Amino acid sequence: MLVDDVTILLVAGHGGRGAVAFNRVRLARGPTGGDGGRGASIYFEGVSDVNALAYYSNKKEIHAQGGENGRAQFVDGSGGKDLVLKIPTGTTITNVATGLTKEINKVGERVLVAGGGEGGRGNFKFRSATNTTPKEFEPGLEGDAINYHLELRLIADVGLIGLPNAGKSSLLNELTAAKSRVANYAFTTLEPHLGSYYGLILADIPGLIEGAAEGKGLGVKFLKHVERTKTLFHLISAESDDPVHDYKVVRNELRAYSGALDKKDEHVFLTKSDMVSPKELKAKLAALKKAGVKATPISLLEPGSLDEVKKILNTIKDGK
Repeated sequence: MLVDDVTILLVAGHGGRGAVAFNRVRLARGPTGGDGGRGASIYFEGVSDVNALAYYSNKKEIHAQGGENGRAQFVDGSGGKDLVLKIPTGTTITNVATGLTKEINKVGERVLVAGGGEGGRGNFKFRSATNTTPKEFEPGLEGDAINYHLELRLIADVGLIGLPNAGKSSLLNELTAAKSRVANYAFTTLEPHLGSYYGLILADIPGLIEGAAEGKGLGVKFLKHVERTKTLFHLISAESDDPVHDYKVVRNELRAYSGALDKKDEHVFLTKSDMVSPKELKAKLAALKKAGVKATPISLLEPGSLDEVKKILNTIKDGK
């Protein structure tokens, strides 16, 4: 199951305590306490794995390593090893307390999210002409402790949309090496799936239903993923009694969720064209055309019918 929304407390490492120590050599009994090491900081780093947030789904807190305490003979404590947490590209990071947000959009992009505490000074740093045997030291500072809300919105070149059982998963599997679940009933796909078509990222968005923008069916959980796609492939089943109605249902939900979705480039395909008679197919294409929708009939059983789909994908790829 795709995890795309988590909240987690990040606690950076605390600084190590400075040491109080003195030289045991006769006539040279000055202070030798070393400084404490700096606590580890925490970073988020972008990765291509869309399931990376699943690692945090059962974690409430993550703690980074603290700095080591200082020791005698001017030995400073070692700093904690910084912690790098992997999150998918397309993830928005929100500081729950301040509301400040940061988004990671590139693989390898790294952002500091919790700074480690400074190590405390040992007594050697407190020596002076008037204080030759200082016993002062610093305990080291606490690291940042910050709650973050992480929300993933898939970044894809093409989003496959449509009502449940419109053939989105089957088309994704045919065009890419994806292995989306396929069956002849609604809501087979319960989470977005990605596939690559010669470098283009295609996203199979779970089926939408009327009222999805208000949370019905799979609701806004998946509508948000459509926002980040650049081009929409709108699939309508030729087996539908009213393809025009099906088209309008999905378009209305996109518009209700975000006006920006209504302005994205869209290509409409009438899928499963082999499941109806030529006469019925022609009538449904004509009804869509009358409604102002230019649709292309396709069938996975007729490989040649996918040439138009591939032509559009190649045009998008060449324009990147």
